[in-house]
Amino acid sequence: MIILAFFLAHWYLSVLMQTFFLHRYAAHQMFTMSKGWEKFFYILTFVGQGSSFLSPRAYGIMHRLHHAHADTKYDPHSPSYSDNLFDMMWKTRLFYNDILNNRDTIPAKFKKGVPNWAFMEWFGDRWPVRLAWGTAYTLFYIQFATSPWFFLLLPIHFLMGPVHGAIINWYAHRYGYTNFKLDDTAKNLLPFDFLMMGESYHNNHHKYGGRPNFGGFRWHEFDPAYPLILLLNKVGVLKLRLGRDEAYM
Repeated sequence: MIILAFFLAHWYLSVLMQTFFLHRYAAHQMFTMSKGWEKFFYILTFVGQGSSFLSPRAYGIMHRLHHAHADTKYDPHSPSYSDNLFDMMWKTRLFYNDILNNRDTIPAKFKKGVPNWAFMEWFGDRWPVRLAWGTAYTLFYIQFATSPWFFLLLPIHFLMGPVHGAIINWYAHRYGYTNFKLDDTAKNLLPFDFLMMGESYHNNHHKYGGRPNFGGFRWHEFDPAYPLILLLNKVGVLKLRLGRDEAYM
């Protein structure tokens, strides 16, 4: 039970920070926050994603390109231009690393306003730091795992951030249902998104790229991250931007 609780805690904290901070804040700027709170959520993202920490700056830029060029050859991660899931993940990694290391030629309009805490961007990407997280996960499993089978979960811990991205970027462009007719293949992967904190409503999101509530178009669509955003807006941690129903680009 301890291992299962640890896995679920890592899964949901990681996906929450990906959808809340990397996706809705860094990429789409659905709300604003002070620099102090921005640094707080940088640190929480680092804790939540651990060994698979994703740069909010690079993620934000890459995701904006995904919306601008969805399912074309310019899309950083499209199943339509990849042989399989792992091919897409590898291509995404190369694209991401070019942005991270300033080797890209992406137009400046895609980089406007993305968060960039230089120290945390540098620190979270260091291999000794990533290896330290991986070692910590492994030692935890050695201490508490009651069966060797539990160790099969460790690779997911090591790659938690990319795993979450791959689920949506691959499966939500191939399987599911649609509420809206689009020029791309984005679909709603789960009728009730208990797994991805609202990210599974991909068709809804591609239709209204700036809308902070990814669900809500059918009775069963509940976006678990949205009530948290409303609460943080109410207590003054962030400020929702009104009229954000348009696509980013």
